[in-house]
Amino acid sequence: MDDAIIMSGVRLRLGLRDFRFDCALPKGRIIAVTGPSGSGKSTLLNLLAGFETAESGRIAFDGVDMTGRHPAERPVSLIFQDNNLFAHLDLFTNVGLGISPSMRLSTPDRERISEALVRVGLGGYEKRMPGTLSGGERQRAAFARALVRHRPVLLLDEPFAALDPSLRVDMAELLLDLHRETGNTVVIVSHDPKEVRRLADFAVFIDGGEIRLAAPLSEFLECRTLPSLRQFLDD
Repeated sequence: MDDAIIMSGVRLRLGLRDFRFDCALPKGRIIAVTGPSGSGKSTLLNLLAGFETAESGRIAFDGVDMTGRHPAERPVSLIFQDNNLFAHLDLFTNVGLGISPSMRLSTPDRERISEALVRVGLGGYEKRMPGTLSGGERQRAAFARALVRHRPVLLLDEPFAALDPSLRVDMAELLLDLHRETGNTVVIVSHDPKEVRRLADFAVFIDGGEIRLAAPLSEFLECRTLPSLRQFLDD
């Protein structure tokens, strides 16, 4: 199994907290990142995205060292809980920014944007403003923006946490469909054990700023040596 992401000896101190991450994450899989609140899940994602810089260690994507590279130079797309749409821009423009921050778009680029909106169930919504959409529709627009970027790694920080249970299931199904289409590597932070079981092929458990377990889902679910992991899974 090829590794999409390797974190080797990655160390970071934020305020009074120390974070230590070592793992190899498989390519082309959906990887759930779980753990207690404040354990370091979002910090791990921020290190992968380049929003935080490791004080030591190495982060590699597909064997290429990305440790000191700017976020824009990394092969990742990101979707967060608040979907990061610009309220004053229509959906076409919000999605198009994923291709070109200056919105210098070719005809094929414009076709890609409309096709992506159709793919996530928002066909014909190009001129709609984010404020006129439901929470689920805004998250679908964020998925469309990630689709047009064509990046091999997708990072998601609790993207469905603010949605009601039925919408969470719908969005999880959309993520699975898009993953099957693209074959990308997905790293998703989740507090929901049902979501982990539904989505993941591989899972990472973080506690106290360290990765305690990184394993295929079957091994992750069967682990009996970490009480905090058992408590998470039994919730």
